[in-house]
Amino acid sequence: MKCERHEPRLRAIVLALVATLCGCQSKSGASDVLDPSAIAAPAGQTGAAAAPAQQASGQTLASATSAGPTSAAAAKAQLTLGSGPTKVAMLLPLSAPGSTGENGRKMYDGARLAMADLGAKLLTLTIEDTRGDSGYAKDLAVKAITSGTAKAVIGPSELAAAQHLAKLSGSKRPPVLALADNFAGGPGVYSVRLSEADSAAAGAAAIAGKGARKFVLLVPAGADSSPIESRVANALSIYGATPAVTLPYSPTDGGAKVVSDMGSLVEAPDAVIVASGGGSPTAVLAALKAKGIPGKAVTLIGTDRWLERPMDPLYEGAYIATLDESETGPIADRFKATYKYQPDVNVAYVYDMVALSAGIASSAGPDGFNKQVLENTTGFRGSTGLFRFRSDGSSQRSMPFFRVEKGQLKLVEKSTSGF
Repeated sequence: MKCERHEPRLRAIVLALVATLCGCQSKSGASDVLDPSAIAAPAGQTGAAAAPAQQASGQTLASATSAGPTSAAAAKAQLTLGSGPTKVAMLLPLSAPGSTGENGRKMYDGARLAMADLGAKLLTLTIEDTRGDSGYAKDLAVKAITSGTAKAVIGPSELAAAQHLAKLSGSKRPPVLALADNFAGGPGVYSVRLSEADSAAAGAAAIAGKGARKFVLLVPAGADSSPIESRVANALSIYGATPAVTLPYSPTDGGAKVVSDMGSLVEAPDAVIVASGGGSPTAVLAALKAKGIPGKAVTLIGTDRWLERPMDPLYEGAYIATLDESETGPIADRFKATYKYQPDVNVAYVYDMVALSAGIASSAGPDGFNKQVLENTTGFRGSTGLFRFRSDGSSQRSMPFFRVEKGQLKLVEKSTSGF
């Protein structure tokens, strides 16, 4: 930290977050800042939380009685959970059609559980429906930021809206914990979800930790390539390794040209990292396979975005650092018992952001949502693992490290990170 006199207060906040969120004594170690694993079930319960009965625009919302995300939320434009002194705004696509709306309603249930566990007396959480409309989400977010009452904003999940917020200036606005997928972040607008840059960096770091030093990075041509290159280079520098060359590729060339260029530019690389952006990596992987990659001498590293498509035989032998979406940590059993369906990573992300907000409110009060706390280098531990926010708005995460074997992800390491 630049100002040493603030360090004792920050350390106290970090330790208090543990006590508040765990309901137990503070633990030692940098990773124990936010740890829902020790949150006890409410008295009289054994492994399941009581269904949270929260106030929603003056009416009681009962817990879901059938499998699947709560649909009652979609019927109202605004919902209010909790009665605490710290006001937090949340923007979710509750009434959006298709999977977007389903994910929004899952996130709403995640917020309900977190409020029942931790936030009901600390936060007043106001949830507004973005309808999945980026323009409307942007307007709601700007309104929340400029209201003068919200101490933090959780959401939006619409990428274009989050990107717009990242371009706005203003040093006194509340922090935004954006839920948009593949969002790079911006000053004061933090990217909550795992990004391809972080997945690539963590995968590269894991292989560098095993002795690899010369890496080639293949990235889709376009604006998204720069954050990936920067994050991978930073992660490799920890181990004294570097990207020997970064080669942008176009999906239209079939991958052959970029792989040919790689061979003429870099002799005997230890590993090749292939980012895929919004497209499929298979054309590049086919060109690499024709060159014997992956093989005994060269390791192939993929990213979480590969997994947005069905597992392809060309993925075989590649290493990927990603969140285990089937494992939402210690909240899973209580969530399923309460809402009658299995939680996924959407639930976990929102639970963690509400838990973090409750911890800050408890430890530092309504005015504790500042850069010093949110960007502390210690980081936070939630149901999605260890994470921390950087000054540029990006997040860094520790996550499991897998190898693709016979079309399945086989766990290699329980935790790896690029920081």
